[in-house]
Amino acid sequence: MDQNRDHQFAFRKSSYSATRNDCVEVGEAPGVAAVRDTKDRDAGHLAFPAAEWAAFVEGLKAGDV
Repeated sequence: MDQNRDHQFAFRKSSYSATRNDCVEVGEAPGVAAVRDTKDRDAGHLAFPAAEWAAFVEGLKAGDV
């Protein structure tokens, strides 16, 4: 997990969320993926190496996680 807050992430939330603010946003920067809470964006984010995040998402899709 990367605690570096210097990355400039392009955060987005799922289109399934529409106008709701009770979800997470995912952001990407070169080689890094991050997640943050839409209710408290100023609290920061959790960042992970992009490959680890991709493996996590693929595991979700496959029902492994």
